[in-house]
Amino acid sequence: MTPEALDTHRQSDVIDPARASAMLALLGRAGGVEPGAELPPFFHQLYFWDARPPQELGRDGHPRTGIGLIPDVGLPRRMWAGGRLRFHAPMVAGVVAEKQSVVESARHKTGRSGPLGFVTLRHEIRQHGALCVTEWQDLVYRDDPAKGQPRPVPPDAPTGEEHATDVTFDTTMLFRYSALTFNGHRIHYDESYAREVEGYDGLVVHGPLLAQLLMLMAQDTLGPLRGFAFRATAPLMHHETATLCRKGHALWVRGPDGRQCMQAEAEV
Repeated sequence: MTPEALDTHRQSDVIDPARASAMLALLGRAGGVEPGAELPPFFHQLYFWDARPPQELGRDGHPRTGIGLIPDVGLPRRMWAGGRLRFHAPMVAGVVAEKQSVVESARHKTGRSGPLGFVTLRHEIRQHGALCVTEWQDLVYRDDPAKGQPRPVPPDAPTGEEHATDVTFDTTMLFRYSALTFNGHRIHYDESYAREVEGYDGLVVHGPLLAQLLMLMAQDTLGPLRGFAFRATAPLMHHETATLCRKGHALWVRGPDGRQCMQAEAEV
């Protein structure tokens, strides 16, 4: 994989207040978003859809690698492993925004579970020419799980949090989040595919949705964010109750069995 050979991808989108209001409703938050209002952190995920025709999709519902910005990694399973964000200025609803994306790195590696592909995208989002958000998105690609192959042992989540909130999920919430972010990944809405092809115990809660919840917790309890970094450490299923935790600037998602599903760090 040679990221140097890849083009920069540019998009523009009107930051529709109705879409941001729908996201607040999905999250159970009161109020709406009016034109001219500042967006909550990470709400740019609702915009800049990469809408591809059916013939350009992979078996998992995502756009196939090798036909757009992301190089062909030769591996079928995609995971959003984590990311980092810098919030330079608030994004404003009702205003056109421009997004520029590049492949910052792309490499292969062999792990205990077999070959892996690592791709890091860098996105820059501007309004009126001013930089609002820089985001690094870390993607991992891997083979299908082999029959009888043991699953990775997830880390134990920390305890001793200063602030904690239990959250639940269901198929409707996952569907609505997929629709708002135009995420066609079948692990979030096709349970037979998630179980039989990718080897999960049910529908997978979106990693970015968990990151979104942690960011809002950080902003609610610490104040406006200047930066945020997160890493997924274990999948969370749609039928599980999770606990969002914060201690200082460290945040994490704890599963019902005590495993750590995500860890994060907020900068204010």
